[in-house]
Amino acid sequence: MEIACLDLEGVLVPEIWIGFAEKTGIKELRATTRDIPDYDVLMRQRLELLRQHKLGLPDIQEVIATMQPLEGAPEFVAWLKDRFQVIILSDTFYEFSKPLMRQLDFPTLFCHRLIADEAGNIVDYKLRQKDPKRQSVKALHGLNFRVIASGDSYNDTSMLEEADAGILFCAPANVTAEFPQYPAVETYEALKAEFIKASERELTL
Repeated sequence: MEIACLDLEGVLVPEIWIGFAEKTGIKELRATTRDIPDYDVLMRQRLELLRQHKLGLPDIQEVIATMQPLEGAPEFVAWLKDRFQVIILSDTFYEFSKPLMRQLDFPTLFCHRLIADEAGNIVDYKLRQKDPKRQSVKALHGLNFRVIASGDSYNDTSMLEEADAGILFCAPANVTAEFPQYPAVETYEALKAEFIKASERELTL
């Protein structure tokens, strides 16, 4: 049996923090794992910026409620679910994800949690586990699944490494240059073709 594992932001939906940065005008919030590979460093920077600007979870959720998946993403997820079991492995948070996951017809999502106080201020975050994307693929291997994975950022590369086949999707030049061992594609049609190529089964578009 084969399972498809996908990153969420940058692959199926826009980068949430970039959307929030555009809404608030705080350019430092545009940083993502494409720019800062160390996730804890990135999150501590984000939480400090929120504290400085007196912004909380309701402010971010208000912006997320207006966001939509990337063009073609719902159709791609539907195509993939028809051929594979699908799990989204993301470094987003459950407190962010529901409006966007609803528009993708709720594929299974493994991500993290935010810790907010009664006033809605985000005071901390809780990882599901260390190196969660790699560990998720390892666990699936332990259940005798074959895994094909796709992502776009530094935080996806351990998932791609652990998977039986890895594919970069719309990754920035710095990531594709550092990880030339993975095919890199820019459209959902090309990504479908790579999943078909990586599968051990006879699949068609």
